Amino acid sequence: MSGRQRVDGQTAFILHSYAYSETSLIIDVFSRDFGRLPLLARGARRPRSAMRGVLQAFQPLELAWFGAGEVRTLARAEWLGGMPMLGGTALLLGYYLNELLMKLLPREDAHAALFNAYATTLQSLAQSRNGSVSATTHLRQFEKALLRELGYGMVLEREAVTGEAVLPDRLYHYLIERGPVLTAANHEVAGDQIQGQTIRGKTLLDLARDDYADPRTLSESKLLMRMLINHYLAGQALQSRRVFLELQEL
Repeated sequence: MSGRQRVDGQTAFILHSYAYSETSLIIDVFSRDFGRLPLLARGARRPRSAMRGVLQAFQPLELAWFGAGEVRTLARAEWLGGMPMLGGTALLLGYYLNELLMKLLPREDAHAALFNAYATTLQSLAQSRNGSVSATTHLRQFEKALLRELGYGMVLEREAVTGEAVLPDRLYHYLIERGPVLTAANHEVAGDQIQGQTIRGKTLLDLARDDYADPRTLSESKLLMRMLINHYLAGQALQSRRVFLELQEL
C-alpha cells in the first residue's frame, strides 16, 4: 500500500496494542484485504473516547483508516458482534494465535484464506471445552493454514524422497521444508540432516485429514508442529507458551 489512501468498511481483528503518548494507542490489526498493519488510534485512551470500549482483541471490528507511511491513522471502529468472549485456556490459545501472526506474517501481506481460518478458529475456541480434543483440532488446522499461506505447506501423505504413499504402520522422520522420510531407508538426502522426533505414518495421515481421536496422534502432531513453527520463528520466543507452561506448573 503506497501513497495517501483512505480505506473504509474493512473487517479486522486487533492482534496487539500499546500506549502511544498519554491518550493514544498503536494497534496492530489483521485485516481481511490488507493483511497485518499498524494504526494510530488517536485519543483512544481517553476515558470518554468512543473507541475505548471497542478496541478489543479477539472481536471482529469494522475499521476505517487513512494516511500514508508506515503507520496510518484510525478514523472509525465499530464492533461487529457475533463472537463469544474467550476465557480460560481459550484466551491463552487466542494469544498464541496472535503471537504467531505478529511474528510470522509480514506487514501488508493480504491472506484472505488465513483471515477466515483465524476467525473460524477463534469462534471454535470460544465454544470448545478447555483442553478438549476439539480445541487441539482447531489449533492444528490454523497452524497448517498459516504455514501453507506463508509458502511452507506440509507434505504429509507422500514420502519426501521416493514420492511413495506414506504407510500408517511405518515410522518416519520429518525433514523441514522437505517432508517425511522412512527411518529405515538408506536414501541419500543431499545436504539434509534427518532430525526431529520419530513419527508414525498413521500420525502423518491423521494430521493430513485433521483426525486427532488417537491420543498418540494428538501428542506426535503437537511435537511436529512445534518443531516446524520453532524453525520458522528462527529463535523468536513465544510469551504465550511461557505463560501457559507456568500456569500448568502452578
